[in-house]
Amino acid sequence: MRSVIAALAAFFVLLSITITSHAGAGGGPPPRYFVDESKLPFEALPGATAYWGVHTRAGYRIEVPDNWNGDLVVWAHGFRGTGLELTVDNHPLRPLLIALGYAWAASSYSRNDYDITTGVQDTHALTEYFGDLVGEPELVYLTGASMGGHVTAVAIEQYPDTYDAALPICGVLGDYALFDYFLDFNAAAQQLGTGSSQYPVDPLIYPGVTVPAIKAGLEAFPGGWPVVLNADGENLKALTALRSGGFRPNFDEAWFFWNTFPDFATGPGNFLFDLALGDGTLPRSPGVGVDNATTVYQFDANPALDPGEQALNDTIVRVAADPQGRTPNGLSQVPVVSGDIGIPVLTLHNLGDLFVPVHNEVEYARRVHEQGNSDLLVQRAIRGVLHCDFTPAEFTTAFLDLVVWREFSVKPGGDDFLDPAAVASPDFGCAYTDGPHLLGTPCP
Repeated sequence: MRSVIAALAAFFVLLSITITSHAGAGGGPPPRYFVDESKLPFEALPGATAYWGVHTRAGYRIEVPDNWNGDLVVWAHGFRGTGLELTVDNHPLRPLLIALGYAWAASSYSRNDYDITTGVQDTHALTEYFGDLVGEPELVYLTGASMGGHVTAVAIEQYPDTYDAALPICGVLGDYALFDYFLDFNAAAQQLGTGSSQYPVDPLIYPGVTVPAIKAGLEAFPGGWPVVLNADGENLKALTALRSGGFRPNFDEAWFFWNTFPDFATGPGNFLFDLALGDGTLPRSPGVGVDNATTVYQFDANPALDPGEQALNDTIVRVAADPQGRTPNGLSQVPVVSGDIGIPVLTLHNLGDLFVPVHNEVEYARRVHEQGNSDLLVQRAIRGVLHCDFTPAEFTTAFLDLVVWREFSVKPGGDDFLDPAAVASPDFGCAYTDGPHLLGTPCP
């Protein structure tokens, strides 16, 4: 299972390039996506039957145990890049599901790219098709990771009568808030490191010229980035903590990892900077999708701005999203998650993930609370710095707790992402971390 999650993470890192370089919704014929049907067959586990094929132009896999308990668990996969071939995953909890009598189903979606609408519609279509192929399930659990978490959060709001409980993990639950965070880091890094900032950046100059200048301007001595920082560098680090979910355990390790090791795009240590390469458009969006027009940047938890914070807010580049780019309802563009849930939802998120950070959990908790639905949401923090890095025990326990909640009305425990003091506590994330994680902070 862990290897599956790691493979998902490898796909998701490509999102950093695609989100920021997509040309937008218009212009030219649609891509000719295809399913290689020779790759769809798979061997069923003992005591189960496998189904596969193409439905609504999307590949699918379904597996039903002989002792089927009548319930279905649907998997919403994450980002696949921008290639034309459509591929489908087995559910990462497959052995557990079949052993317990659950059927599962997964779709390739009929389009790649960061296309949430297609993911939602094709996942729903497969859920409906399962009823025709196998039989109507009694309960349907929707599960998904990263971009698939975004699909999951939108689907349960758009089709409230289809799904009975949901488990989005490492999910983009704050929709545009994630993309704004990419802008926040890079605009602030430019301003604090070089004294000026712009957006979009020149992709030919930014990695090789601007980024080295930023690092030099923020380190205490040559070669000190990202560990030994000057005052401006420490301010960027604090700002990043706040914009990614708040001061919290595991952030120091996360800052080191995401600014040192990941070797993608323009090279090791540039991952967070590579998130700025492009023009800020998204599939189905009519224009720029990022926004910091009213964002207040801070270096500490005190809401009053000190002179340094005021100077940054006065000088940082400001970007306004296209007025038509963030439709609050429906599936016409990049769907917004409202928090209007009517079923139990349990989430998992790594505290040190700086690609899809826990700010998504904070934002989701806020929206669910504003809708008056907090009794239907349980969130769990896991100590680790990678994206979608969960042990089998953590993932399995979350699913089983969700089942008990849905079927026996026993609400499981969780963490409070809406209380900054709780998030900053040294033991935050300890309750549900079960097993080792790369650079996971030991619990007190």
